[in-house]
Amino acid sequence: MSIFVPESPGLLLAANSTIPTMIKQILAKLPRKSSKSNQNCSDGSNATASTTADISNNGSFTNTCNVISSRLNVVKKMSSSIFPTSNGDMIQPHLSFKDVQSSEKSRLLISKLNLCSTVYDFNDQDKDNVEKDQKRQVLVEILDYLGSDSIKLSEPAMSAICKTCGSNLFREFPPKYSDSPRGETEDEDPWFDPAWSHLQLVYDILLRFVSLNSLDPKVAKQYIDHSFLLKLLNLFDSEDPRERDCLKSVLHRIYGKFMVHRSFIRMAVSNVMYQFVYETEKHNGIAELLEIFGSVISGFTVPLKKEHKTFLSRVLIPLHKPKSIGSYHHQLTYCVVQFIEKEPRLTSVVINGLLKYWPVTSSQKQLMFLSELEEVLEIIRTDEFEKIMVPLFRRINCCLDSYHFQVAERAHFLWNNEHIRHLIMCNRQVIMPIVFSSIQQNSKKHLNRTVLNLAQNVMKMFQEADEQLVLLCQGKVEEDKSATTVVAERRRLTWEHLETVAGGGFQHVVGDVSVLEKTTTATCVSCQ
Repeated sequence: MSIFVPESPGLLLAANSTIPTMIKQILAKLPRKSSKSNQNCSDGSNATASTTADISNNGSFTNTCNVISSRLNVVKKMSSSIFPTSNGDMIQPHLSFKDVQSSEKSRLLISKLNLCSTVYDFNDQDKDNVEKDQKRQVLVEILDYLGSDSIKLSEPAMSAICKTCGSNLFREFPPKYSDSPRGETEDEDPWFDPAWSHLQLVYDILLRFVSLNSLDPKVAKQYIDHSFLLKLLNLFDSEDPRERDCLKSVLHRIYGKFMVHRSFIRMAVSNVMYQFVYETEKHNGIAELLEIFGSVISGFTVPLKKEHKTFLSRVLIPLHKPKSIGSYHHQLTYCVVQFIEKEPRLTSVVINGLLKYWPVTSSQKQLMFLSELEEVLEIIRTDEFEKIMVPLFRRINCCLDSYHFQVAERAHFLWNNEHIRHLIMCNRQVIMPIVFSSIQQNSKKHLNRTVLNLAQNVMKMFQEADEQLVLLCQGKVEEDKSATTVVAERRRLTWEHLETVAGGGFQHVVGDVSVLEKTTTATCVSCQ
């Protein structure tokens, strides 16, 4: 290998004098270490100074290259300590957890989670099939790894799990084309998400993550924060029942694990229900949210806090108003009963709320209300029953008179409940005069045979309990009938008198001209 040497001695001398100056300028622009590497830098500077002197004295290019190489190595070490490279340290996500050491499993988990953060379009079944299968296989591996009892996750791993779950789960739902709320139309088929093969695994990973015994809520709360919970609650509006069921399990586990988030979760769920009751009346996850709160209410301490009573009066009771109550009425009734069992004094509040929102035209809602009313009356105390029995049995009397035979039948069934029958008989002096007329009429004639038999059984109970009161009620019914007859006859005579006066004073109406003909004279007055 030949080295180029200037032919002229003058050129060589100029080159030898220029090179040290250039090297000094280059080294002055390179970054220097501040603390630990001061000694190294000083050593490098000494070496550089001595080398520069050698270069100026000897003019050797070989020593110059060695100095530059050593100096660049120092700079490389400095930059690697300040800006560590991740590409070289990352583990290939396609490796199995069995093929790496225990100390490397955390980094392999993060690598696999980063791979699964990519979301694919499942509306096109022919697109990215290989990548979709590969992602599903990696999700299964992550799920199996999290199933180990001895696993303990690092903070970067927790962050990666929450990031991957958020990337896959938090999304916008397709627009709703149906105007009717869920549960109002029985023939409407549920919508199933085409990406469920991936979503189910992601939900299982999230559930297993929050269920880990080794998970420290104080550390994990910075990743499962308020923003994460709000986005999770928004997913309850999904039309896919499988997703709502998974969300129910995840949120219930988070509520039990993260005590610091409990108050916020209750407030956020209340806001969702406020919006449903007072604004939209459209939400797909009310039943699941109420099911979660059913177990939450059972854990409330007694006496109940003001916050919990407010939730009953402003959220649970107004939930009886929407038309789609059929989709969540069972869960709603359970929550209401849980409140009454915790604090029996709330019974009158609940029943007054039911009477406030009692349906008038919907027979199906009336049946649901009667069913819930029976469950409430089964656990009511005597003193609370006496507070609300008058307005309550006025409403029940309307149900006994209902033209819908199922409503009348369900109202008569209340007397088949032993506890309710005991309450009625203890307060028969007040209740029997309210309902006696309707029951007596149904016992004599009703189009439905079942209602007829039930009414006859109730009349038999009344006669066996207090025959004298029955006679008084019958006399009162006869008086009411006579008074009604007198009023009807008076009304008939009044109308006949009006027709006579009108027939004598007003003969007819022709077009837009009213013709008034007096009976005393033949003069006609026309007015327009």
